[in-house]
Amino acid sequence: MRSALTLTSVGDALRASNVFSSGSSAIVLYGTVTLLLFGPLAFGAVEPWSIFILEAGSAALFGFWVIWQANQEDIQVAGNPLFLPMLCFAALVLAQITTHLTAYRYVTQSQALKYGAYGLLCFLVVQGLRRTAEVRTLAWVFSAYGFAVAAFALLQSLNSDVKLYWVRTPRFGGWIYGPYVNHNHYAGLMELLLPIPLVVALFDSVPNPRRALAAGAAALMASTIFLCGSRGGMVAFAVQMAIFASLLVKRRKGRKLALVLGIFLVITAGLLTWIGGGKLAERMESIHTEAHSELSGGTRLTIDRDGLKMFQQKPIWGWGLGVFPTVYPKYRSFYTNLFVNEAHNDYLQLLVEMGAVGFAIMLWFLLTAYYKAGKKIGNWTEDPNGALALAAMLGITGILVHSFVDFNLQVPANAALFYVLCVIAAMEPRFRSQNRKRQRKVSTPFEDQMPA
Repeated sequence: MRSALTLTSVGDALRASNVFSSGSSAIVLYGTVTLLLFGPLAFGAVEPWSIFILEAGSAALFGFWVIWQANQEDIQVAGNPLFLPMLCFAALVLAQITTHLTAYRYVTQSQALKYGAYGLLCFLVVQGLRRTAEVRTLAWVFSAYGFAVAAFALLQSLNSDVKLYWVRTPRFGGWIYGPYVNHNHYAGLMELLLPIPLVVALFDSVPNPRRALAAGAAALMASTIFLCGSRGGMVAFAVQMAIFASLLVKRRKGRKLALVLGIFLVITAGLLTWIGGGKLAERMESIHTEAHSELSGGTRLTIDRDGLKMFQQKPIWGWGLGVFPTVYPKYRSFYTNLFVNEAHNDYLQLLVEMGAVGFAIMLWFLLTAYYKAGKKIGNWTEDPNGALALAAMLGITGILVHSFVDFNLQVPANAALFYVLCVIAAMEPRFRSQNRKRQRKVSTPFEDQMPA
């Protein structure tokens, strides 16, 4: 009798432990997602209060994860191929601070805190995202979120007197679209989010009515990339769709594929024609006739040339993370009464601030992400690992194209989401296909911890 009672007590304890573990994992995962969704709504998390929330929130979630693991008998830490280049980048930043390689130590320290928050969010997503059901839930959450932000931006743009949320006028002006002061950064957000509903719409196990919903959400998001007037966003979207189309041709899915793509294209074209046809035509024409007004008569190209001169002065270790706007006035070759806050080219800014060493680490980081994602997308319409990798890969591709002419990766909200998508793209396969028939068997308490 004692033996039976002892076994029952052990079983209850194990089940209670599994429930606690599952709940803690959910807090880590969905807390991280909440921070990622908060950033864009807070004007891109570019102000001190929103940056603090991003940094403090990620630190608090990491602290919770440490306490959770400390209470576990078996500590579980999931790895990721991108963690090593991330640690190397962190070591380079630390070297800049401690050995006075940076031109402005305080700024580099402040930027290091941001990158630390990005790293913690990446780490926490890898630890928390373990089950297929969570992938399915988050796919719909991000799809609905992208649709809601796009719908809000579209509605807001119909008002000629545009303010942030209709109440706030930016202190230094800007081209407002949605919750962003800069329309190019809004386009960057859509580039990151758009592939998620698009991949959902073509995943085999999704019912047809939900396919149509996902395709409609993707179409609205795509249309606002054009309606916001971001030329860099338009080019990035075109590259994303070219890659996606090439993968679809290989899959040869027939009628369902044609139906979903038809819905996507019809809604996108309809919105562009109905709401923004005239403005869109003017914007496209401006590429040839406005003398690149957004570039201020070729100013961005001049900044690029000036930036290369900065790089030549410190080619190995760079000037220091985040110090470009501080050092740039010394090398500026044109007159302006405006403050050049970024290089308008994320690659050049990285080269200037982190030198050849930092640039090499970035290439290592990106090539690893693409290599790992490419190994999983062969059967993406049926395998959730492949679908997740494809959505993440398309999202980061859009930003990487756009980064040649803009600075989306200097905006914390977009940067955080970008880096999280990178580690998701590189994750080892851990999710089971929903189409695979599961054999019924008696489970033990330990099997409850396995991904579903």
